[in-house]
Amino acid sequence: MITRRKFLTKAAIFGTALVARPEDLAFSSGSGAGSLTAPLLHSGRGETLITILHTNDTHSQIDPLPANDKLNPGKGGVARRATLVKRVRKQNPNTLLIDGGDVFQGTPYFNFYKGEVEYKAMSEIGYDVGTLGNHEFDNGVDALAAAMQFAKFDLVSANYDVRGTPLESRVKQYVVREIKGLRIGLFGLGISPVGLITPANFKGVTYRDPVVAAGEVVKTLRETKRCSMVIAMTHLGYYPEPRGGAIGDSQVAAQVDGIDFIAGGHTHTFMEKPVRVRQPSGRETLIFQVGKSGVYLGRVDFAIRSGKIVAAAGRLLNLRDESLA
Repeated sequence: MITRRKFLTKAAIFGTALVARPEDLAFSSGSGAGSLTAPLLHSGRGETLITILHTNDTHSQIDPLPANDKLNPGKGGVARRATLVKRVRKQNPNTLLIDGGDVFQGTPYFNFYKGEVEYKAMSEIGYDVGTLGNHEFDNGVDALAAAMQFAKFDLVSANYDVRGTPLESRVKQYVVREIKGLRIGLFGLGISPVGLITPANFKGVTYRDPVVAAGEVVKTLRETKRCSMVIAMTHLGYYPEPRGGAIGDSQVAAQVDGIDFIAGGHTHTFMEKPVRVRQPSGRETLIFQVGKSGVYLGRVDFAIRSGKIVAAAGRLLNLRDESLA
């Protein structure tokens, strides 16, 4: 059992540990390491390649999982993720790193530091945008707001109305990023708090229907903000077949036009590659979720020509498994 003193000593060197050596990634040399950062698509003349890297449900897993973990021994860890993200960005500077929520809860890092370590780690890795999962509210709205001072990236939620709460200055409905002249809109959606979040811990925040909220924000991003691409970070869950009226990623995509990609979370679903769901207009939305605890990094590449997506491909990036290299 780790003592508090040992834990604090270990955490004190966290900032240094974030800079992993190439050999810490446990890749083979040569094509093994390189292929993880190679583009999934080859852009043609006049095309721009946009890479989206994403995580979800990392649950305070700062260190790699223990060697005796039954499912993913030794996998993950923020240092390896930081190094891999750096490599991908070096290969394609047109890269965004996003998260689908439940950054908090799961290890003593959260128990002791109440979200500070998680948001600091994400900031050092270089996250661009994240959304809120139900576990972000485990210590209440005030504690979440206090932790957010360590997040040097944007946090978005279109269906959690945080007006009048300590979160109001930090949580936006959406943000717009411009890459190579392309405007990319990013927004978040959170799950219903009923049965998941203690009412006192959600005090002052109003939950809105995610389908309604998504329809409104996508309209704004497409028509008012002139975005060529729209990405959602959701903490709703993946339910390919509706059950009990659950509204997950597939249900949002099937009812809302204009979402190009959903980086999902909540159900800890390990997908090998993105799935496609048809929108009302007949276009398709890609949905991808990469399990839990940060053992994988999701990657989706989009080839864009004249402001339109002409091709897309995605895969899991496994920080330990050389068979995926």
